[in-house]
Amino acid sequence: MKSNDLIVYEDLKVKNMVRNQKLSKSINNAGWYQFRVWIEHFGKKFGRVTVAVPPDYTSQNCSGCGVVVQKALSTRTHACQCGCVLDRDENAALNILNKGLSTTGHVGTYAQGDGTSTVLGENLVQQVLSLN
Repeated sequence: MKSNDLIVYEDLKVKNMVRNQKLSKSINNAGWYQFRVWIEHFGKKFGRVTVAVPPDYTSQNCSGCGVVVQKALSTRTHACQCGCVLDRDENAALNILNKGLSTTGHVGTYAQGDGTSTVLGENLVQQVLSLN
């Protein structure tokens, strides 16, 4: 696979996130919804597979062993009993990528009319007909 052939991102529910009064202004200012629109647009334009994965526990699960490590939003380092110590965002990114690679349904876009199948139980590589 070439670099950037697959783009995986969290399927964030921005409308639900802005209900948090402490974070709503920052969330709206960040333009997360627009960022997703651009990811999907450029994925289609440049023929890249884009996959949105559920955001459940992406920063809480250990990317090394899968155990849930509870932490406050202010805690920026992920440290697990298995010895995995990473920045919280790096840990989440690894979890998001792993979810995307193991997806059983293509929920993003694929450009140039090239078909994809959503065969249940198959991994992403088996779903995509080509990566041209």
